[in-house]
This record gives sequence, C-alpha cells and structure tokens, in this order.
Amino acid sequence: MSGHGGVQVVGLAQLFAAFEGMATSLNYATRIATVQASHLLEREIKQQLSTSSHKKGTPTPSAPGDPPSLITGTLRRSISVKGPHPLGLGRWEAQIGPTAVYGRIQELGGVTGRGGATELPARPYVKPAFEKLAATGALTRLYHSAWRTALARH
Repeated sequence: MSGHGGVQVVGLAQLFAAFEGMATSLNYATRIATVQASHLLEREIKQQLSTSSHKKGTPTPSAPGDPPSLITGTLRRSISVKGPHPLGLGRWEAQIGPTAVYGRIQELGGVTGRGGATELPARPYVKPAFEKLAATGALTRLYHSAWRTALARH
C-alpha cells in the first residue's frame, strides 16, 4: 500500500446553494419581523399617549415622568413607522416616533419658550413603550418565531 489516501467531497455546490437559500430566507424573515415589531411598538407608544387626558386649556398636565396627557390627539396621531430599511444582510432598521414638532421635548424634557423662559420636565412615552415590550419578551418572540418559520422551510 502506498500511504496516499484522499478524500473526495461531493455535493458542495448543493450545500452552498442550500446555505444561500437559508440566508435569503432568514434575511426576509428578519425584514418581516422588523415590520411587525415596528408596528407593535407604534401601537404601544400610542397606548402610552392614551393613559391620561384633559380638555384643551385646562391646567392639568400629567406628572413629570409620566407620558403627556392627551389633549387634541395630535402627538398620538403623529406616531408613525418609517421603514424598514436594509443595513446589510440580515440587518434591518425602522424608525418609530412622532412627527409633531413638540414630540421630542415631551419625551426628553428641556428648555423652551422665548428666551428659554420655560423648562418642561421629561414626560417619556417612547422609551417606556420600548422597555415594556422588551421586558415582556414580545420583541424577541417576534424575531424568534420568524426565524424558526424560515428555517423550517429548509
């Protein structure tokens, strides 16, 4: 016997094609999960903005640290989803938040008015909505379900 042995590997083209198909399926599943997660967060933010209300012109703001009270509904109606947009294979992003000009100062607080005469305390509504969904595992479950479904097809 000559000590020369060899290994012949067959089916590599099929294996690579299968991996490529799985990557494509997972990328699509991630996009779909991002859409679902974005709209789930949009709904939760709108829910945060519906926890208290008062009539326009009455001095009954929500407590600092609580979401802003609903008055006209403009801020709640302005919550929207943009995206998702691809960031690379398997990576997607979406933007969820207000388009109302005062949305950011309500969330973070800050100085406003002529000459900075008024300081508004933070009345967060986006961060608590995200934290609630993250803490319950709702966002994780969306992605895991989408990925399991995609992988089950292969």
